[in-house]
Amino acid sequence: MKTISLCMIVKDEEAVLDKCLKSVHDLVDEIIIVDTGSTDKTKEIAKKYTDKIYDFKWVDDFAKARNYSFSKATKDYIFWLDADDYMPEEDRKKFKELRKTIDGSVDIYTMIYIYSRDKNGNPTYVQRKHRLLKRENNYKWESPIHEFINPTGKIKQTDIKIIHNKIKINDPKRNRRIFEKMIKEGHKFTLREEFCYAREFYYSKEIPEAIDKYERFVQKTIGEYQKNKHYLYLALLELSDCYNMIGNSQKELDTLFLILKNQLPTVKCLYKIGDNFRRQKKYNQAVYWLELAGNTKDNSNNPEYEKYLVYLDLGVCYYYLKEYQKAYDTNEKAGKIIPNDKTYLGNKQIYEKYLK
Repeated sequence: MKTISLCMIVKDEEAVLDKCLKSVHDLVDEIIIVDTGSTDKTKEIAKKYTDKIYDFKWVDDFAKARNYSFSKATKDYIFWLDADDYMPEEDRKKFKELRKTIDGSVDIYTMIYIYSRDKNGNPTYVQRKHRLLKRENNYKWESPIHEFINPTGKIKQTDIKIIHNKIKINDPKRNRRIFEKMIKEGHKFTLREEFCYAREFYYSKEIPEAIDKYERFVQKTIGEYQKNKHYLYLALLELSDCYNMIGNSQKELDTLFLILKNQLPTVKCLYKIGDNFRRQKKYNQAVYWLELAGNTKDNSNNPEYEKYLVYLDLGVCYYYLKEYQKAYDTNEKAGKIIPNDKTYLGNKQIYEKYLK
């Protein structure tokens, strides 16, 4: 059976580290903890699970810290987590099974990362991460912020889920500070870094600045859409959100149609177009796009939640068009996806009144 090293970098994570390590400590053969300057009880918590704790002077570079943690690993494969991640019980069982059957010809195993959830615990933002990597390949992290590994070799997907459990942001200005340091030092942004820099303003709700940076990014890269498709698609979706936030419905639509001009429709893009028309109370147009979204399949990491939003919106549109049976039936499609969601249940009660 192949052996596994867990590698983590931490700083002031006493609120979440125990939950993380408790969920995975018995799934790996060694735990490497690299501390970048904790002043709380992070190290004390880590000592409950491992004696391989190392200090690393923080130099505003996540890639360097992660590469240092990888350098301390001694097992066949490296598994990495953040301190505010944890693995649910059902996925622990899947991981145990994976351990028994790790194929030595596989260089990287991917896992599903539930980055955010709504108030009812339903996943709202899901990514697929390269989580288990063959150590002998000597993979290196790149970029000081929003670091990543360039995946090479044989890659295999798993359905193992890891939950992001962010409780608080220890240093809310950290990311922006690192980006600004990179700019000051004359660092030339990669395409990925330029996108991530724009996204910092989007996440901090500095919408005019986000629009400016997304627009610059789009203008710079749109000429080679297919080459830049991954980050352009995300940038255009988030740019459309920005125009929504400032109430510019036409600009929002123009941005979404730019996606359709350059690639096949996705559920999320079609949903956003339909939702735009719903908010304008143009319900027939909204129904057209939402029905199209409901009948579209793509390779989204979170297809069920996206379809759930589509069916909720579609039910509302049918309600305002006084097509109450369709409103009820469509809402029931949402209920089959997330049966205990309060929005679905509330809409169900409203629609039922019109069917009596």
